[in-house]
Amino acid sequence: MTDMEFPPNQGLDQEEVDEQVEDVIENNEVVLFMKGTELMPQCGYSRKALGLIDSHRDEFETVDVLDSLGEFRTALENHSGWETIPQTFVDGEFVGGSDVLEELEERDELAETLNAE
Repeated sequence: MTDMEFPPNQGLDQEEVDEQVEDVIENNEVVLFMKGTELMPQCGYSRKALGLIDSHRDEFETVDVLDSLGEFRTALENHSGWETIPQTFVDGEFVGGSDVLEELEERDELAETLNAE
């Protein structure tokens, strides 16, 4: 018997999502939690955040939150205080959503933020 007997898109339980969020933030320099995937962003804000990060970084992690949106919102809010998606983390620190990335880009600070040593 396997654990994978639930139908697709039923989502993960909160504990699994909490652990995944924790691991991904801890183990990647730059992480974007977004709706959809790099190849198929599912909302304009996620697409904008992806484009902004992509213009400065070759390597970063993306996490598609759509399968368990409610659980990801809860897990991310515990980390950042925000419920909205997308969310960007650099070196384990919450940076912001697409609006914040856009402001940093306008101030020529985004490259520096994303490549934080």
